[in-house]
Amino acid sequence: MKDLIQQFLDYLSVERGLAPNTIQAYGRDLNNFAQFLEKRNIATSDVVTHKDITDFMWQRKEKGIAANSISRALVAIRVFFRFLLREQKIKQDPTSVLDSPKLWKRIPDVLGVSETEKLITEPDLKNILGIRDRAMLELLYATGLRVSELISLNISDLNMDVGFLKCIGKGSKERIVPMGRTAQSAVTAYLQKSRPKLLGKHLSITGLFLTRLGKKMTRQMLWKLIKKYTKQAGIKKEVTPHTLRHSFATHLLERGADLRVVQELLGHANISTTQIYTHVDKERLKAIHRQFHPRP
Repeated sequence: MKDLIQQFLDYLSVERGLAPNTIQAYGRDLNNFAQFLEKRNIATSDVVTHKDITDFMWQRKEKGIAANSISRALVAIRVFFRFLLREQKIKQDPTSVLDSPKLWKRIPDVLGVSETEKLITEPDLKNILGIRDRAMLELLYATGLRVSELISLNISDLNMDVGFLKCIGKGSKERIVPMGRTAQSAVTAYLQKSRPKLLGKHLSITGLFLTRLGKKMTRQMLWKLIKKYTKQAGIKKEVTPHTLRHSFATHLLERGADLRVVQELLGHANISTTQIYTHVDKERLKAIHRQFHPRP
């Protein structure tokens, strides 16, 4: 089997001209598959069945391998067996009867309402950076914006009179999102008390959220700030800027919001992307059931 894998990798390099990193990844996936087969006493490629391949995929999942990596391994195995069939090393392709599996979606981590409150209220409102940080956290949670959307906001994207903002999402699609009274109040405080001091002499900068040097906020800096406030708040979960977006969607659905409305607020092109949050809610209910039911 190892000789055939090497022949296949040579074919990818010489005839297909694939990038070295891609070939190395295919090689790792196929060698892992070969080791899996060896444990089943399968030494030759012509006796491999579709069940062997399916079992290998499930084994990878049970080991905690990422869904994207499992999907890539399946691609490698498919291309490998098609190569063997074309080279007449096998008489039948065991992958031909396999459906392309849906990726096992990783259910995103979310914060509870009380945890969210702890995180958002952690910044110190006695200084201009704390006022800025509070406004950013409030706005992330109130709108479900992506990090890239938040840091791309300009002053002109806000309509403080009606409490809405305009953002440009994936695919350069524009959407209008309500801010909510609490976030609107926090942003107003930032605009009045903090931003003018951060702006200083950089009067031409139109970005909404600024660094201490008067430049536009960056993704990396926002990441560091959230990690800092997560630690200060004593939250043990892994929290990223996207966690507030996940929490925004989950908390809305928990309180009865329509899935289509949440889809529009998040800027998802396909509702199937939004449906992951219904899975989050189901998992939460199952966890509560396991914790409190006398016979879980």
